[in-house]
Amino acid sequence: MNDNVLSELYSVILSRKESPQEGSYTCYLFEKGLDKILKKIGEESAETIIAAKNERKEDLVCEIADLIFHIEVMCAEKGVDIKDVLCELERRSHKIGNLKKMRDTDKNT
Repeated sequence: MNDNVLSELYSVILSRKESPQEGSYTCYLFEKGLDKILKKIGEESAETIIAAKNERKEDLVCEIADLIFHIEVMCAEKGVDIKDVLCELERRSHKIGNLKKMRDTDKNT
């Protein structure tokens, strides 16, 4: 597996935004705008939840991939570099002792 796949995908998404190509689904999303992109994230989130409730791991993997793709398109649309998101995840992975904080947060939802 390529550890840089998220960054590479983001680069492709940015290139589609900067140099649209006819017939590109990514370009279609940018053309339709933020509302369409966010709608797709909502749809893919729901499909991911449903897939998680079902038995087929392959379906869940595909839905998670779809969701991540659409999140990366949103990041590109909003000017959020995916590397910043990955850095934040890395920063959080080094924290210890957040279980109590997470439990407190869960009580409020």
